[in-house]
Amino acid sequence: MSLRQRTPPAAASQYGANRSSQPPNPEEEAYNIIPIHNLIADHPSLRFPEVRAAAYALRAVGSLRKPPFGAWQDHMDLLDWLGLFFGFQSDNVRNQREHLVLHLANAQMRLQPPPDNIDTLDPGVLRRFRRKMLGNYSAWCSYLGRKSNIWIRDSAPDPRRELLYTGLYLLVWGESANIRFMPECICYIFHHMAMELNRILEDYIDENTGQPVLPSISGENAYLNRVVKPIYETVRAEVEGSKNGTAPHSAWRNYDDINEYFWSPRCFQKLKWPMDLGSNFFVLSSRSKHVGKTGFVEQRSFWNLYRSFDRLWVMLILFLQAAIIIAWEGKEYPWQALESRYVQVRVLTVFLTWSALRLLQSLIDVGMQYSLVSRETLWLGVRMVMKTVVAAGWIIVFAVFYARIWAQEHKDRGWSSRANARVVNFLAVGLVFILPELLALALFVVPWMRNFLEERNWRIFYMLSWWFQRSTFVGRGLREGLVDNIKYTSFWILVLATKFSFSYFLQVKPMVAPTKVLLRLKNSEYEWHEFFDHSNRLAVGLLWLPVVLMYLMDLNIWYSIYSSFYGAAVGLLSHLGEIRNIQQLRLRFQFFASAIKFNLMPEEQLLHGRGMRNRFNDAIHRLKLRYGLGQPYKKLESNQVEATKFALIWNEIISIFREEDIINDHELELLELPQNSWNVRVIRWPCLLLCNELLLALSQAKELVEAPDKWLWYKICKNEYRRCVVIESYDSIKHLLLQIIKFNTEEHSIIKVLFQEIDHSIEIEKFTRTFKMTALPQIHLKLIALLKLLREPKKDPNQVVNILQALYEIATRDFFKDQRNNDQLMEDGLAPRNLSPNTGLLFENAVELPDANNETFYRQVRRLHTILTSRDSMNNIPKNLEARRRIAFFSNSLFMNMPHAPQVEKMMAFSVLTPYYNEEVLYSKEQLRTENEDGISTLYYLQTIYDDEWKNFLERMKREGMKDKNELWTTNLRDLRLWASFRGQTLSRTVRGMMYYYRALKMLAYLDSASEKDIEEGSQELITVRRNNSIDGFNSERSPSSRSLSRASSSVSLLFKGHEYGTALMKYTYVVACQIYGSQKAKKDPHAEEILYLMKNNEALRVAYVDEVSTGRDEKEYYSVLVKFDQQLQKEVEIYRVRLPGPLKLGEGKPENQNHAFIFTRGEAVQTIDMNQDNYFEEALKMRNLLEEYRTYYGIRKPTILGVREHIFTGSVSSLAWFMSAQETSFVTLGQRVLATPLKIRMHYGHPDVFDRFWFLTRGGISKASRVINISEDIFAGFNCTLRGGNVTHHEYIQVGKGRDVGLNQISMFEAKVASGNGEQVLSRDVYRLGHRLDFFRMLSFFYTTVGFFFNTMMVVLTVYAFLWGRLYLALSGVEGSALANKNSNNKALGTILNQQFIIQLGLFTALPMIVENSLEHGFLPAIWDFITMQLQLSSVFYTFSMGTRTHFFGRTILHGGAKYRATGRGFVVQHKSFAENYRLYARSHFVKAIELGLILTVYAAYSVIATDTFVYIAMTITSWFLVVSWIMAPFVFNPSGFDWLKTVDDFDDFMNWIWYRGGVFAKAEQSWERWWYEEQDHLRTTGLWGKLLEIILDLRFFFFQYGIVYQLGIAANSTSIAVYLLSWIYVVVAVAISLTIAYARDKYAAKEHIYYRLVQFLVILLVIIVIVALLEFTHFKFIDLFTSLLAFIPTGWGLILIAQVFRPFLQRTLVWGAIISLARLYDIMFGVIVMAPVALLSWMPGFQSMQTRILFNEAFSRGLHISQIVTGKKSKV
Repeated sequence: MSLRQRTPPAAASQYGANRSSQPPNPEEEAYNIIPIHNLIADHPSLRFPEVRAAAYALRAVGSLRKPPFGAWQDHMDLLDWLGLFFGFQSDNVRNQREHLVLHLANAQMRLQPPPDNIDTLDPGVLRRFRRKMLGNYSAWCSYLGRKSNIWIRDSAPDPRRELLYTGLYLLVWGESANIRFMPECICYIFHHMAMELNRILEDYIDENTGQPVLPSISGENAYLNRVVKPIYETVRAEVEGSKNGTAPHSAWRNYDDINEYFWSPRCFQKLKWPMDLGSNFFVLSSRSKHVGKTGFVEQRSFWNLYRSFDRLWVMLILFLQAAIIIAWEGKEYPWQALESRYVQVRVLTVFLTWSALRLLQSLIDVGMQYSLVSRETLWLGVRMVMKTVVAAGWIIVFAVFYARIWAQEHKDRGWSSRANARVVNFLAVGLVFILPELLALALFVVPWMRNFLEERNWRIFYMLSWWFQRSTFVGRGLREGLVDNIKYTSFWILVLATKFSFSYFLQVKPMVAPTKVLLRLKNSEYEWHEFFDHSNRLAVGLLWLPVVLMYLMDLNIWYSIYSSFYGAAVGLLSHLGEIRNIQQLRLRFQFFASAIKFNLMPEEQLLHGRGMRNRFNDAIHRLKLRYGLGQPYKKLESNQVEATKFALIWNEIISIFREEDIINDHELELLELPQNSWNVRVIRWPCLLLCNELLLALSQAKELVEAPDKWLWYKICKNEYRRCVVIESYDSIKHLLLQIIKFNTEEHSIIKVLFQEIDHSIEIEKFTRTFKMTALPQIHLKLIALLKLLREPKKDPNQVVNILQALYEIATRDFFKDQRNNDQLMEDGLAPRNLSPNTGLLFENAVELPDANNETFYRQVRRLHTILTSRDSMNNIPKNLEARRRIAFFSNSLFMNMPHAPQVEKMMAFSVLTPYYNEEVLYSKEQLRTENEDGISTLYYLQTIYDDEWKNFLERMKREGMKDKNELWTTNLRDLRLWASFRGQTLSRTVRGMMYYYRALKMLAYLDSASEKDIEEGSQELITVRRNNSIDGFNSERSPSSRSLSRASSSVSLLFKGHEYGTALMKYTYVVACQIYGSQKAKKDPHAEEILYLMKNNEALRVAYVDEVSTGRDEKEYYSVLVKFDQQLQKEVEIYRVRLPGPLKLGEGKPENQNHAFIFTRGEAVQTIDMNQDNYFEEALKMRNLLEEYRTYYGIRKPTILGVREHIFTGSVSSLAWFMSAQETSFVTLGQRVLATPLKIRMHYGHPDVFDRFWFLTRGGISKASRVINISEDIFAGFNCTLRGGNVTHHEYIQVGKGRDVGLNQISMFEAKVASGNGEQVLSRDVYRLGHRLDFFRMLSFFYTTVGFFFNTMMVVLTVYAFLWGRLYLALSGVEGSALANKNSNNKALGTILNQQFIIQLGLFTALPMIVENSLEHGFLPAIWDFITMQLQLSSVFYTFSMGTRTHFFGRTILHGGAKYRATGRGFVVQHKSFAENYRLYARSHFVKAIELGLILTVYAAYSVIATDTFVYIAMTITSWFLVVSWIMAPFVFNPSGFDWLKTVDDFDDFMNWIWYRGGVFAKAEQSWERWWYEEQDHLRTTGLWGKLLEIILDLRFFFFQYGIVYQLGIAANSTSIAVYLLSWIYVVVAVAISLTIAYARDKYAAKEHIYYRLVQFLVILLVIIVIVALLEFTHFKFIDLFTSLLAFIPTGWGLILIAQVFRPFLQRTLVWGAIISLARLYDIMFGVIVMAPVALLSWMPGFQSMQTRILFNEAFSRGLHISQIVTGKKSKV
């Protein structure tokens, strides 16, 4: 134990297992972690002098003027002083007091070397903390040119002033509620309050009163009411003006707009202090005076992609133009074409294009940002206009100079010197044009210079950069160091070189020849009315369109390929995947103790422990460790403290595996490292590693009969495990025989002498000369028989005696080489001296077996029996795949590079924060038992999926006293519920996982402080406890009645001395933000009881919630409340209650829930954990190593976010979950690895990342919360971090578990949420600023790994559309036929271009990251096998379907908005989803689009000349057909019982009922088709004018079918007149008239006068027949035209419906609207039937249902599970 701690013996009992035995003191004030109000309390954390030093420093009020508001008391401190002066809430003061004391104490603990006086606060600690806390404030002051109000000189430290400034900032922050999302707003408030604090400290006199100056804001709750509330009300009013997020972003101010108001000096001029509530900042009613958007306007448009990433598009467009010009020459290589001066001059047109693109950029800027211009921001408008004028001027300049080149060339009829001079003039102009780019390039090469210039707030630099970009507070100094610069630049140069080479030779060049053919093609016979006579330019354009789209997006494919291989290389160098299985673990296990000591055990850190020399030594050390080289890794023997520590850690990990039921009792014994209890001289490796080794040693001894001792021992020692097993077996057999034979008997002395002889012969190296090796197998067999007897429940002593006699006979007769007679044996003490008939036979009365309760003895017997008998390799132990994976990952990670662990006392303190709303906490009895429609209960499902874990659970329950399985539903119900909940995505699982940190820290704190004597005595004590308690050693101090959820007590906890609890509490806090816990308690919601249960069983757990208190007249007050469970009082106690200015939720709910609880977190780091996550004890051991990363420079910056690897634990549930898991795993491992190294652009994507808490606390928090725009709230933390100069790293030696959605509908909703979130990101200011402020190559990385990925996914789908519509045009127009009929045309080249679609098949490479990551971690062959298995299970169908989901929602969000949070639910999916539900979800996103593409392919097959060749048609369209089939069939292939005939019939009935249900106003979309139809149009109600216009333009494509097909009908008589098309509209009008007539007749007559309704129907049918007969008789009309015309007119009808939906506001009040609804219903019936037809066919055919079940649940089948029982409901009782 550390000498600094003075722990009385009583502390262990108070904070150990029996803490509740202390009598409660009702007068004691509730506290969170440390009772700072009572520094003499008996609390383990108060043993640390640093805590008292920090608390006393705060109490040093001294001679400060006492506040006039309220009575001053002696115990008050500086924070109370500030609270009384400035009107802060008392609970805010209490909260921040503990916050400050904890941090300062922890910071002082970490000082190296320790300060001379540990009882006083070190000034350096305070100074560093103040600089970190107020770093953003100082930068803000500098940016605005204001003098900082921190009046401290570093040369003259003033600790009290330091504390007052940091305390004031924390108090301002702690009470600011939603304003915490606006860090510069808080800077503004602090700036003025710090000035007032300075006036008080400097004893200023108020000029008006002549009294000492007072703050302008004071009194009870003054800060909340007079500062926070006005700003909060402004935010709230703006949010209400957003109409729940449906108003355009440009119409209201979000959090960012209000924060950015404080980025300009006008905030000082307009707002003043105290704040002028009449300022236009607060004006809401009059929009003319109202402050509008600030800094940026989010406009909904695809142009945002060009505007934010213009450099990328300029590069792509200019290269495409140059490539086409060069390829047009027809030369083999581009440099050959460039030899021609004509080509060189044509290439110069790229400057014209470039200047045009700049004009486009400036026009887009004007169009989107004009509303930023006001009287206060006039220069912004001037800049916009000037940029537009200059861009237009450049176009004119380039056009003039370019025209002059050709004029001179024509004049001189060649390239004369004057013509060349004009070329040079043009290049000179071009050089001036690109000067800014050259300057940027120069600064790119010298990144530190760019950073220096951007970070200086010098006016001269503002003026120079004003033209190029607006000055903003964020986004300055983002350049990385030179080394990183070189890394990611090299990566992108390689990618771009590959992409451009591919594009030129395989995309652009092959297009040139067919393009020339088509352009030269004259007299094309068009089969319709051609508006552009004798021109094939439209056909050429349609041919080029898919190629250009593919050209624009395929950079993503090349990025994917290169990043996969680079990521694999980084992974290999990081030593990932070196230990993949138990066999590889065996090879390394002997170095495990050294690895754990090296990485997990702290060494005394020297003052300069981070130099280059130390790093080099460290690397050499790791190399030796990894490969077992050198002296430090000599064989560990069991008496070494290192080995004992290792055993304690390893056994704790294994015992937790047993607690979690992923191993059984037998596997526990095989895996554990037993303590040395039988005087064994070597480390006792787990049985798992020793299997078969003894038998191999015996066979070696038999083979080397004549060999000398040294040689035999040398051969055995070549294998470390074999050496250990021989020694252990010998020592154990010796101890066993001496223990079971009575001590003072003659037999005991005989055995003793025998072993002495053996020992002596070994000592003098004459063992093989003295004894026969051939006798060893006989001895071996007898020993096995003896041990088998001892293992039996009822032991027969006579049989034991028989075996001992047999062993004695072998030993004396057969074992000695020199035979001895009885006299010699007697003389040597190996035979009884006085054997008489009365004494009985040898051993008969000498055997005394230990008591059956002596668990330690029989545990050793079982171990010895296992060692002697094991013949197989035990590679399948443990049986559970999850246990194997965790052991392999943990063991592998110990050989990876990680920082050294500090002592727990010296580690960084950290918190974990989990937002929770209303998800499952613990499954109830009803939830577990309730069966679904297929007769499957949740419990039965879990028993089947986790079959081995269920058996392990039952085994554990029986050991803990369960007699009968029925007790699971009574006395053991809580255990059953916990077991099930730990296998779902529940809060209890997350809490259990996160509390492993606390448990790990306690154990590590014990190991840090325990002396060698403590360790040795402790290990002996554990053996004694096992023997006395006769239990199995895990959960050892727990009776079944006191079992706790956290299982926080374990064998190691018996050794704790008390201080471990205090250390762990100071270093770790877990806060769960249960937003509605207060209302749940009020309603007696079971969730509240379960949350209380979690608090009761986890002492480091705190729950933060928002309490609504009614104050009468419909008014409410809102409070942030923190509660804990008091172990002494045995009840929940309230710790803090901080009043809020109003309701919590203004923006997106989750970030605001996090934000309100953030004030209750502690420590320097905070890990954000979601509700669907888990953690592992063995990973928690490495947390202190991870936190040390904050002290390491990565590039030129230290990290601000530590990225942590995730393991997706839901992958085994079904094949669908496996696909999702595989995709996600490659993203969170390989993808993040490459983003961090070399690309330096990793953001914050998931929730296990660890944030630098104080850095983020002062910069807006750990997420953004503006309505809709921040729907993907997490990633904006990464954007904000990068823009503000942070650094995000990624670390793979530690992992956290994560659950994912497992059903197709859940997955689709999740992907819709992510795609919509990315759509909103495209509009955001963060993406725009990153696109402009990052250097070119990091900008590329940023684009292709965030919004670019979704954009390019959409481009793939658009390419398919462009390709098929182009094919349709060529076929129906006749151009295709004309081109192929023309004998001069290059048919081969044309054929090449007609099948341009092959490039789409490069989509296969998007699966490459998955294969590569799998290869790295599991081996190449298993990865390939997994990939093949996934293909057989139709993973491509799933991924293609997902692509459709992402495309639909990403595109629709950018065009129309409508992004919203979609609760996916985290339950288990074995339930069959009805057809109606699938139709509602996928009709618009997949089914209709697939039917459209299918129709195009069908029409093309019918009318294309090429399609007559079946092979060509299949080759050309197979990928398109695959996409069509995937989009239609995926929801049914991945739907349990998707092809069950009875369910299909029921589904169709249900679908038709839903279609025709005419519910009332309150009908839901699930009940009524009409309600659903209206909901599907919601996005059109909120979209802008451009969105509606674009929607109409897109809908016009459906009229093309009619235009193309009517000319193919017989009735057209080969006419190409436009009249044919116009007359065809008569059909549409007649069809509409007929439908209106029937609808009118139905409404009027169907109910009462049915005969009239039938008459109308009859007349209509008669009229149609007459018309058809007349047409057949008198025109060229053919009967087949009836069916062909359907292909023409059905799409037209659909197009009319879609356009009508856009005009709904005008049409809804007219009679037409009813007809549109009726028509839309008929279309949905038709679509439903088309989708249902293949499903019904497959359901009707035999065998498909069982095949589908196999595809869906194959992983479970391969593990011997009976999913078929789940699907059919043939289940057994629990």
